[in-house]
Amino acid sequence: MSSNFRHHLLSLSLLVGIAAPWAANAQAPISSVGSGSVEDRVTQLERISNAHSQLLTQLQQQLSDNQADIDTLRGQIQESQYQLNQIVEQQKQILLQMNNLGSGAGAGQTQQASGAQGGSAQAPAADSGAANTGAATSGAPVQSGDANTDYNAAIALVQDKSRQDDALVAFQNFVKKYPDSTYIPNANYWLGQLNYNKGKKDDAAYYFASVVKNYPKSPKAPDAMFKVGVIMQDKGDSAKAKAVYQQVVSKYPGTDGAKQAQKRLGSM
Repeated sequence: MSSNFRHHLLSLSLLVGIAAPWAANAQAPISSVGSGSVEDRVTQLERISNAHSQLLTQLQQQLSDNQADIDTLRGQIQESQYQLNQIVEQQKQILLQMNNLGSGAGAGQTQQASGAQGGSAQAPAADSGAANTGAATSGAPVQSGDANTDYNAAIALVQDKSRQDDALVAFQNFVKKYPDSTYIPNANYWLGQLNYNKGKKDDAAYYFASVVKNYPKSPKAPDAMFKVGVIMQDKGDSAKAKAVYQQVVSKYPGTDGAKQAQKRLGSM
């Protein structure tokens, strides 16, 4: 009985001795790469991925902000160019007036001398001067061949309330003669405004829409789109007008056109 017990005990000890190292080896990988280690790695990868996503979002926002700044600067440059052209044109007009005054004084002296010789010679000269004055003050101005000069001349007609029809013709001629000019968006805008003032709302909508469609980055585009909404509202189509106002607010935030559109939306 005791020998059998010793035999079983020896067998059990051998099994334990063989199984113990195997069990230790089997548990080692679990402890080294257990769930905690994998979760840490996954967490670290998620942090890296989130950081990359945030960086990409920041870069995209920065690019968008830079584009907005570029568009704003471009509009300011165009406005400064227009103002500079006006100053140059005013200086030209002053010089012309000074030359005309000088030549007018000489002509007056010549006429006085002619009058001393014979009064009948003065009558044709007076008639001719009246005819020239009438030609200079009626109808659209004759195009000079220079886009800046012709544009400024058309703007001067816009500012003269008694010559709105002449301004309309001047801008129509400008668009035909200078299709590649940087002033084309402005010219189309003024054609829209002049037609709107005359009650030709369909024609006005056409010109305003052409500014938005063909020159969406022009400084005149927000106001032009807003005017399209105004025309739709004038015609009683509130749904289309509202849709246009919403586009102005979303596409041109912060502009005067967007502010006016927001006011209209608030009252609809």
